[in-house]
Amino acid sequence: MAAPDGGLITQTNEQYYTGDDYGSYRYISITDLINNFLMMHVGDGKLIPSVNRNEIIFHAKRAMQEFSYDTLKSIKSQELTIPNSLTLPIPQDYVNYVKVSWTDDLGVKHIIYPTTLTSNPTEIPIQDNKGIPTQDNNGKNVTGTSITENNWSSNDTRKITGVYTSNAASADPYTDAVYKTLYGQRYGENPEITQINGWFTINERLGRFSFSSNLVDKIIILEYISDGVAYTTDMKVPKLAEESFYAYIIHAVISGRSNQPEYIVQRLKKEKRAKLRNTKLRLSNIKLEEISQVFRNKSKIIKH
Repeated sequence: MAAPDGGLITQTNEQYYTGDDYGSYRYISITDLINNFLMMHVGDGKLIPSVNRNEIIFHAKRAMQEFSYDTLKSIKSQELTIPNSLTLPIPQDYVNYVKVSWTDDLGVKHIIYPTTLTSNPTEIPIQDNKGIPTQDNNGKNVTGTSITENNWSSNDTRKITGVYTSNAASADPYTDAVYKTLYGQRYGENPEITQINGWFTINERLGRFSFSSNLVDKIIILEYISDGVAYTTDMKVPKLAEESFYAYIIHAVISGRSNQPEYIVQRLKKEKRAKLRNTKLRLSNIKLEEISQVFRNKSKIIKH
């Protein structure tokens, strides 16, 4: 292969990873991590002479869950289309949502906020004419459909927001009529509801996200925190966090046994914390240049 200056480009031993190969190189599977732990930290003359493999599996999964909350890169995202039912199932490994947004024709995200305007009841008992819940032969309440949810899903959100502009689905200020029309002029309007992005609620009864009627057929990005253990194929540990996992498991095994010297338990606890702190620093994605760019925007003069 010829170089721009006419020379030759020689082949090197560098390897480039894409797709699954890239992911597999950055991570170690939970199975390999358990095997490595049993080989390197369990045996004669070691701190853990013997241990049941199932106990190690339990502590490894617990470590995966604990680390997923605030240490590992455990935020997942899904691109979904909101159907006519205005509901989407909550992912199996869902712990908490990070952000819910819909994307316009330019691919720009618009944040969808949770709302207190309505709620999803956890129980919907059918009542008789005296208001007493009806029960079946087993003594359980007979349930029906939620009138509140039906009314919310069929309402016209423009009556809440005051926005009667039909073309309000793009971030392009040069073609979107919403920027050329004044709306929300009613005195005392609440900023929480004077927006066109819609709302969502979490329906614990059905295990679903419920969305407002103006979001039907919208493409949304659901970002959420995963517990990291719902799917076997997803149970991978970053190599930068491997030593922290070992320290967590060692402390969990030793502290759970009787007649262990307290000074050893405390030493392992300090070591676990130190390695966890190092892991957080290693996995942090803080870029000084990006922070500086945000701060530059704060120096702009606000015009009234």
